[in-house]
Amino acid sequence: MIPVVRAETYYLPPPPRRGQPPMDWSGVPAAELVYLYMEFRVGRRLTKPTGTVDETYYAQINQNRWVVQCVCRSAAIVSPTDPRFACTECGYGWASIVFPEDPAAVEEELLLEPRPHLRNWWHDDDPTNPYRVEPEPEADPEGEG
Repeated sequence: MIPVVRAETYYLPPPPRRGQPPMDWSGVPAAELVYLYMEFRVGRRLTKPTGTVDETYYAQINQNRWVVQCVCRSAAIVSPTDPRFACTECGYGWASIVFPEDPAAVEEELLLEPRPHLRNWWHDDDPTNPYRVEPEPEADPEGEG
């Protein structure tokens, strides 16, 4: 079975050039791997944000990948091992990410779907969750009329 993709399994260093040692990205936090990836694979030089923003994002699994979507509508693959996100497109600073209490359990449950492109999951509290169940309004204790 194909496991759910996390930042540390997607944003990998490029293959070494002939005669050169391979790059070691093992000590780089998962949230920062996207910056190295953009530099080496896409050819964009980016500066990592230095500040944080007072914003919280909800992680979701979209077609078998943990992702977060920015306010600019760009997205990045993220990881529960480093619950923060910064946008490589608009430069939005480091924000916190809300993951489920047990990400491994969510991933394991999704493995029951044999087609990875159909593996999708949203956090129950995520306002963008299309399957979110809104709580019923409480009844008026004085009754109607």
